[in-house]
Amino acid sequence: MTAANRLVALDILRGVAVLGITVANLPGFALPQAAYFSPLAAGGAAPADLTAWALTFVLVEGKMRGLFAALFGASLLLVVERADASGQNGAAVHLRRMGVLYLIGAAHLYLLWYGDILHHYALVGVAALLFVHAPTRLLLLAAAAALLVATIGGVGLVSAAVAPATRAAVEQSFGRPPAALLLSEIAALRGSLADGLRWRWRHDAGPVAGLFANGPETLGYMLLGMAAYRAGFATGAWPRARYVLVAALTLPLGTAIEATLATRTAAHGFAVPAVVTASFALGPLVHAPMVGGYAALLLASLPGTRAGERLAALGRTALSNYLLSSLVLAAIFYGWGGGRFAHWGRGEAYLLLPPLWMLLLSWPPAWLARYQYGPAEWLWRTLARGSLQPWRRVM
Repeated sequence: MTAANRLVALDILRGVAVLGITVANLPGFALPQAAYFSPLAAGGAAPADLTAWALTFVLVEGKMRGLFAALFGASLLLVVERADASGQNGAAVHLRRMGVLYLIGAAHLYLLWYGDILHHYALVGVAALLFVHAPTRLLLLAAAAALLVATIGGVGLVSAAVAPATRAAVEQSFGRPPAALLLSEIAALRGSLADGLRWRWRHDAGPVAGLFANGPETLGYMLLGMAAYRAGFATGAWPRARYVLVAALTLPLGTAIEATLATRTAAHGFAVPAVVTASFALGPLVHAPMVGGYAALLLASLPGTRAGERLAALGRTALSNYLLSSLVLAAIFYGWGGGRFAHWGRGEAYLLLPPLWMLLLSWPPAWLARYQYGPAEWLWRTLARGSLQPWRRVM
């Protein structure tokens, strides 16, 4: 495998992950925070709304985020190895990159959206650096341990959802918050940019809380990505038949389990214990195999195709497109833009998905024909290296 082929495989997967993350993120922009997990909090319970929730839960939630985190781990190894091979200190290069990524993510978190993952990846990426020289077997064992810790944390959240002392706090995040809290969130996000900033500053848990809540699962995916890179799985080096076999062994069973969990959650009336059981207690155990299955299916079908080329271009501009999607959705839903926050049902909001995907897929090929990096990638690279980096391609 040449270096170019390895990058194409990773870029295709990264492009698909970006598209998948927009599916998961869209209701987070359109609706109050609690509605992300429970349709009863906001967004409607009409058949179209419940169908949109169910499809997202079964096919997307946790899986695309896991795929993105796994690719982050693979890219971590790639960056460190390249830096070491060129005579630099790979660890120092990585830490500078994580510092800049944290600042970009923090700006995204407070200025645009509470669900930013960049600052979280930057923090977890520092911990993942400890494993860059670990053999593949140790990476797999450490990933399994991290996902087990995440599962134990999910079980603890289920316990908190039924304990009298903590039930109300969990209900506020994953069930039906008090009407006054919902109305204050809606008013703030329909208001000015400053109103939204004040709301996020006061009510969001912040980077450290997110690190403790979601860090083990994210670390597990990053370590799986590092192992997949080492083993050649993530670089497209395996025979096509082996990828097909992995997809066949993981995706049908995983999808069936997720569909069962979705049905159970709805049958329980989206009660908070059922919601957190499905997403947090059992989620890490189901999501990880499906992440591998999705990657296998994509690597068996897309490399060498026109669709694969388009997705690879999107993957090379993943940071720019992640931020662009947030800017577009914020401009539609928040008060400083279209002001449609909490006006549309979940099913209606998803009608924005096709044009958003078209936007994200349309500009990267023409841009990369003239420039080496996406605009956000160039900024990240320049700040991390402390000097202006060449941008235009030499024709």
